[in-house]
Amino acid sequence: MAQPNLLDVDWSKIPAPADDGGAAHLAGMMLPPVSLRATDDTMVALSALKGRTVVFAYPRTGEPGKIALVDDWDMIPGARGCTPQTCAFRDLYAELKTAGAAHVFGLSTQSTDYQAEMASRLHLPFPVLSDEKLALTRALKLPTMEVAGLTLIKRLALIIDDARIRHVFYPVFPPDQNAGDVLEWLKKNPAKS
Repeated sequence: MAQPNLLDVDWSKIPAPADDGGAAHLAGMMLPPVSLRATDDTMVALSALKGRTVVFAYPRTGEPGKIALVDDWDMIPGARGCTPQTCAFRDLYAELKTAGAAHVFGLSTQSTDYQAEMASRLHLPFPVLSDEKLALTRALKLPTMEVAGLTLIKRLALIIDDARIRHVFYPVFPPDQNAGDVLEWLKKNPAKS
């Protein structure tokens, strides 16, 4: 199925993901010393970042007019919505920074080359991290799904304070509201200085 408009989604026709408990263990965990390549061509170790970091993870962004990974992509709970989620974080980026996010990153298991095209096309003000080798995904035991022989991260968002996961948003639905939910949480829970 072609994906002509990745942003125009009727969420009432898309199945919502259930809370399968796949992220229940994450709050309170320290991040492992794993470095990931970012779309700004740097290597980022989330565990080395000081202050508050927001990381939103998603299965896989599509490309306008390209064929979906599988015909029933939209019917896989939690699969559809990566571009709307990413655009919402883009649109609220300045507010997230004002609310205390020192760093904001997207995260998927797609290659940096694939992510770089998307980051450029969507004019993202933040880098996207590639966990193509699943190093961080496995170290944190992030919830995943298998689609067309690929391991994809289930959609979630992490608030990280000095390398410790402080809060987890999971499951996330609808995806385009995740950035707003994160922003509200940041406003209600300021980082400790």
